[in-house]
Amino acid sequence: MTSHRLRTYPLGFCLAILAGLFLSAAAFAGPPDFPQKPRPAVILISIDGLKPEYVLDARAHGLKIKNLRDFLRDGAYSTGVHGVVPTVTYPSHTTMLTGVAPATHGIYANTTFDPFRKNYGGWYWYAEDIKVPTLWDAAAAAGLVTANVHWPVGVAAPHINWNLPQYWRAGTPDDRKLLRVLATPGLLELLEKDLGPYADGIDESIAGDETRAKFAARLIELKRPAFATVYLTALDTEQHASGPFSAQSIATLERIDAALGLILKSIKHAYGKNAVVCVVSDHGFVPTDKALNLAVAFRSAGLIDFDEKDAVKSWKAMIRGAGGSAAIVLHDKSDAATKTQVATLLATLAADPANGIDRVINEDELHARGGFPDATFLVALRPGFVTGDGVSGNLVTASTYKGMHGYWPDVADMNSSFFLIGPDIRGGHSLGAIDMRSIAPTLAVILGVSLPDAEVKSLQLFVLEPFAIPWNPGN
Repeated sequence: MTSHRLRTYPLGFCLAILAGLFLSAAAFAGPPDFPQKPRPAVILISIDGLKPEYVLDARAHGLKIKNLRDFLRDGAYSTGVHGVVPTVTYPSHTTMLTGVAPATHGIYANTTFDPFRKNYGGWYWYAEDIKVPTLWDAAAAAGLVTANVHWPVGVAAPHINWNLPQYWRAGTPDDRKLLRVLATPGLLELLEKDLGPYADGIDESIAGDETRAKFAARLIELKRPAFATVYLTALDTEQHASGPFSAQSIATLERIDAALGLILKSIKHAYGKNAVVCVVSDHGFVPTDKALNLAVAFRSAGLIDFDEKDAVKSWKAMIRGAGGSAAIVLHDKSDAATKTQVATLLATLAADPANGIDRVINEDELHARGGFPDATFLVALRPGFVTGDGVSGNLVTASTYKGMHGYWPDVADMNSSFFLIGPDIRGGHSLGAIDMRSIAPTLAVILGVSLPDAEVKSLQLFVLEPFAIPWNPGN
């Protein structure tokens, strides 16, 4: 009987044979099928007027805001978001959705320019006024489901699947009927069936925020959008009434934190750990006690003509107030004489410290910063002063506001907030100061969508590489 022995080969030869077999198989079968993580849902929540110090220095202010403080421990955050011109609600919220400055996105202020007040104090409510793609648009283009509760400039947004936009007119309960028409058909009825009446559009109280938070939480659970925006207003309203860090403002923020907790609970129920939550604000706040009534000076100079009821009859230069600043718009931009007259008047007013003018910004600098493309000057006030509405009487009067924003964004107290938590985002990570325009492109990266118009790059947040495959509601 003949015996057979296995032939032996050197180890290096064996490894080479195995490598060749592996490469041949790979070439035949394609790349290896490594598991890929699904992209998370992104929930963007704005707390109007939230100064970063409220969260960063919560203990110093005696604040009990566990949910917001958890973002410091478990997520990434900015020590101060540098805002846009002007530092007011509607332009800022639109920048956070587009990644561009107001001059580019088209929402130049809260209210439309209306010298003769024919629009009855109308705001920039309508999404069609936004001139560049938003995150809503980009998400929809990628086939993602979107939702909105009260985010500014959302009326008739074509790419929000489930929309409860911010809108009001009379400020009466009748407005709710109008909102029912403007919302996604059937959505209010669906949510109100279990939750009761929705908040009126003009209701900016903490109770209104708590109601909207309940609706946002239920909407997230029912519809599980890939991208959702939620806007809470009460802190801003309270700070205007009693000032930043007042006892009333602190109590309001603590209730907002509880409302945020309700939304976070629904997010966890809907998505598990596969969600990124971003909490932002639109501007900071400063205490105020004086108002500069520029229209008094413009009236005396013959730049604005009023009738016996103090209604505007005609104007050569108009004041477009924005809280802590005021844009000056010329009726005829080619009118060199009026431009010189306005420049001289503003310089004279600024020379007297009692008027509260920090500086007068010319159109080149103003437009370079992306603010008020139709304006020739911007009057930037010192913190403590606001743009008043008086058209006769004293130039400087007591302010009815105890707190204000709208100041030039280089004022440190105008910095807003940014907190982000989610999978593969480094915990306890301070980003330092950031540009407000970086928020939208950062969220676009997480969603896997494109915002080609964004004016700055996205933030570097991730421990690992961004997510590899589209968001999947089944994961």
